[in-house]
Parts: sequence; structure tokens; C-alpha cells
Amino acid sequence: MTDERIDPLDGQDPLVIADRGFSSRLIVGTGKYRSHEETVEAIRASGAEMVTVAVRRVDLDASKQESLLHHLDPEEFFLLPNTAGCFTADDAIRYARLGREAGLSSWVKLEVIGDQETLLPDTEALLEATRVLTTEGFTVLPYTNDDLITALRLEEAGAAAVMPLASPIGSGLGLLNPLNIRLLKSRLSVPVIVDAGVGTASDACLTMEQGVDGILMNTALAAAERPVLMASAMRLAVRAGRAAYLAGRMPTREWAVPSSPSAGMLD
Repeated sequence: MTDERIDPLDGQDPLVIADRGFSSRLIVGTGKYRSHEETVEAIRASGAEMVTVAVRRVDLDASKQESLLHHLDPEEFFLLPNTAGCFTADDAIRYARLGREAGLSSWVKLEVIGDQETLLPDTEALLEATRVLTTEGFTVLPYTNDDLITALRLEEAGAAAVMPLASPIGSGLGLLNPLNIRLLKSRLSVPVIVDAGVGTASDACLTMEQGVDGILMNTALAAAERPVLMASAMRLAVRAGRAAYLAGRMPTREWAVPSSPSAGMLD
């Protein structure tokens, strides 16, 4: 009888962060969509279980229908507060605390931006905020650059995962430095989740083929002409990239190798 399973990894390869498992390795943001309804439809199409919410940019009163949180059922989605828009360690710490006090989560996707034009992280402030929040019981997932030393220091500071960029936030340029990402993955003990810069499904697949544990994306979905369709494509791409990595690709060569043996060929 033919095995009709489409995805042999389904349910057998969870993303584990801080002892919590997620069946999807895709995490998505909630900004820039045309409506709250489109946001929820795209998230569902992506298959993501973990969803980021920018504490500084949303109304935290979920009882209000105009609030994004009114449309995100915490029984359906794991809400990950995000310190997007923070430019100092103090601000990031304050908004992480606010997200927890509002009942979102004691987890935080930690962003401390160092430059308004490039939106690259301030690594010194990021380390400071990570140290403070981990001592306060937060599960910290810091957004950082693809520098190995910074990543190692974040791990030492208590980060539950490290989230290096693929390319600048919102650029859609895809994975610019696959070697750096593979190096981070080979040296860190905590999960490596690539964040920022993925533009389309091929970018997501290539990124997952580096062996990373997951991808976080927002603009690639929200800015697509058809966000829900793109979300579905990303779901498939992340799964395909993960499966290809686990399968082990063939070696690359600079010469041709016949796919069929020459011995025993008919004259």
C-alpha cells in the first residue's frame, strides 16, 4: 500500500525553545497587514503557532475590537511580545515588562535598534537588556546581527535562542551570509532562528537548508500582493528546507557524473 503522507516529518520534528515544543518552525509577525482579518487569515495559512506582537505599537486592551489582540486567540496562538521600536536597553526592558504585566507572556523577542536608517541592532545594549531580563525570569529571544562573538555572548547572558538577521529588516534581500549563519549554528547550543530579510519562499527554503532551527518573518507576508497565498508558500518552503537539510544533500562537483552506471549497457 502506498504511503500517502505528504510530510513524513509532520509532528516528528518539533522546534524546542526553553523546553517548549512547537510543531511549526515558522514564526510570524503581525505588522503591516491591511486588516486584522487578513492578519489572522495569513497566520493560519502559514501554519505558525508562535506570533509576535509589538508591545509599543498595539493597544494592549484585548477587549477592544479595534485592538489586534482582540483577534488573536491565545488558545490558538502563542503570543510573543516584541520590543520593536526600542532604541535603548532601558526602553526595551520597560516594554518587555509591560508585555508581561499585560498578560501576554514572560517570553520576549528582544530588539534594541542601534541605527534608524539600517535598523541594525545595538549589540551592547542588546546584551545589557538580555542580562537584566533573564535575571527577572524572562525567556529572551534577541534579534541580532550574524556575528558569532555577539551570538556567543548572548547565549552566555542567558538567551533561550539567538535570532540573527538574514539581511536588513524589511529588505527582502534573502540570506546574504549563509556561511555566517552555518557558523553560528555550529557553535551555539541554543536554537538559531533567522530573523529579518527573507523575501520569498525560495529564500526561506535556502535559509532552512543551512540547518537553522526556524525562521521569523513579517514583511515578506504582509507586503506580498496576496499575503495569505504567500503565507501558505512560506509554510511549505520552511518544511521543504528543513527536510532537505535533514536528508543530506548530494555533494557538489565541478564535473559531470552520469546518473546511470555505464557497466552493463546494451550495445
